[in-house]
Amino acid sequence: QVQLVESGGGAVRPGGSLRLSCAVSGSMFSASTMQWYRQAPGKQLESVATITNVGVTNYADSVKGRFTVTRDNAKNTVVLQLNNLKPEDTGVYYCYSTTIGGPWGQGTQVTVSS
Repeated sequence: QVQLVESGGGAVRPGGSLRLSCAVSGSMFSASTMQWYRQAPGKQLESVATITNVGVTNYADSVKGRFTVTRDNAKNTVVLQLNNLKPEDTGVYYCYSTTIGGPWGQGTQVTVSS
């Protein structure tokens, strides 16, 4: 069964940076579009970044210019670099692929606060 394991979250001050990583088990990773989502307190799940199997990226307007998504198909890993963090970036971040499916991971908590 496919497993998604997110890591790298933490607590930072506004303007800080974090690097989130997602390890994906299984053989479908290299052919799949991957997405990063976040669940902010009291808000709906939001897609913040997408990367196709060939590296084409797309971002939510709220994070454009601050977040960068990359992938390493040899390591079955997708990374989300978060820069210039704002309090509204607080939430639990998940990676997922509708192509691969399966259960969601546990997510990783990002807290931005002064």
